[in-house]
Formats: sequence, C-alpha cells, structure tokens
Amino acid sequence: MTIAEPPIRALHQDRRVTGDGVHMVARNYPKGIRLDPHMHREAQLVYAASGTMQVTTPKGRWLVPPDRAVWVPALLPHAIDVLADIEMRTLYFDQAWLAREQRSGSLDHEFVVRVSPLVHQAILALFDASCGRERTDLLIRLVMLELHQAEDSATFIPLPQEPRCRRAADIVLADPTRDHEIDALARMVGTSARTLSRLFSAETQLSFKSWCQRARIAAAIERLSTGANVSVKQVASDLGYASVPAFSHAFRQVTGKTPTAFAEKTCEKT
Repeated sequence: MTIAEPPIRALHQDRRVTGDGVHMVARNYPKGIRLDPHMHREAQLVYAASGTMQVTTPKGRWLVPPDRAVWVPALLPHAIDVLADIEMRTLYFDQAWLAREQRSGSLDHEFVVRVSPLVHQAILALFDASCGRERTDLLIRLVMLELHQAEDSATFIPLPQEPRCRRAADIVLADPTRDHEIDALARMVGTSARTLSRLFSAETQLSFKSWCQRARIAAAIERLSTGANVSVKQVASDLGYASVPAFSHAFRQVTGKTPTAFAEKTCEKT
C-alpha cells in the first residue's frame, strides 16, 4: 500500500499551503484515469468542482458527482476512478490541526457530504492566489463547520466482506441493470438464498433488495452525471424500469430527489 508523500513536501503551482497545518492541491484528471489504492498521512476533503469520480475504501464504494465531496481520514486506503473529466480540489488536514480544532474524533471515518452553493464557492475561493491568510482561515473553518451538517449516504454502496456475499455483490455490480434473483445468485456463489439474505443484512445493514436498488440507482447517478445530453427517460429504460414514474420513485427513495432535479443540479456545477 502506497503512502502518498505529504503535499507540503513539494509545493508547485497547483498547490497552496496555509502554514497552519492545512494545504490544498488542484489537479485535473481526464476520464478513465485510476488512482490506485493508496493512503495519506493527512486527512483530506476530496471535491470535484466539475466531473464525477468514484472513491473506493474498505467499507464500500462512494460515487461522487459534482454536488458531493468525500471526507477521507488519514491512513485510510482508498482508490479513485475518474468517471468523467474532473477538476479536483483537495484540502489536506494535518492530524495535529484536527486535534487542535477538536475535530479529530468526529472525523475518524469516511463519508460523503452534499456540497451546497456556499461550500462550493468557499472551496473555490481557497484556491484563489490572492486569498490572504485571514480570509483563508475563515473559509477553511466555514467548510469544516458545514461538513457534518451535509453528510449524505445516498451515493454510498456498502461492500460486504464475507467471501460468498462479496462475490454475489460483485456479480450485481458488474451489471446492476439486471433483475438479479437471490436464489440464482446463491447457487452461483455456493450457498442458500436464506444464508445470502442474512449475510447481506449483516454485512451491509441493507436487505438484498434494498442493496440491489442502491446499486442500480448509483448506476443511474453515474449516467446522469457523465452522459452528455442523456435523458431521464433513456436512463430509466437502460436500467430496466418499466416507466419513468417507477424510476423516479426508486431514485427518490434513495437520494431524496427526483432524477430530473438531480440532473439539473449536476448541470449547474459542470
């Protein structure tokens, strides 16, 4: 497992340091790039000002469209897949800074946050070269204050660790558009439907049906975030929904908003 060197070690034009335990890195990555599993000595807030990425940790898979960011604690293994050209803006926080701010205890696990227009503009302002020390400190504190206020698990797919359950999950994720029957999956992974159902509930805190629905909605979010001029009707059809209302109902159950509203929100930030 690679431990990435602290960004502060070699500052370039794409990097800024506050001098107080927080530093920022701006990078652009094209679609298809994969940042293999690695970890950082610092905690980080990873945000794509535009584009969509997928962050995978031991706990699961986090889809991060433009109105989301992901918090990654220090020394947590993670990989990043770029699903659409992204403008990545990352804030790194030294452990001493988090402890001094009395935030290390509440930020010891990974999570995705919904990025409001306020947080979006605050993050972008941090990368303005003319941003002075006092303004930078205020903007960082604003972003941190908003983190847990906006925690959102709608785009998270928990990944089971038990081998049979994980194989079943991988089969579903390879083609989330199919209507996967638990009896058939159980036979494929060498167990009973009853055992597989119990394993999904224990390992993911979701029923098998709910987990499959979340995987399917994650696929919908990816298409709505990365597909140029893709329609909600087309996505619903591609994912096997009988109608747009049926798709909208399932989408809203997971994300709290309709696919049309989600697509419009995504377009505002791209």
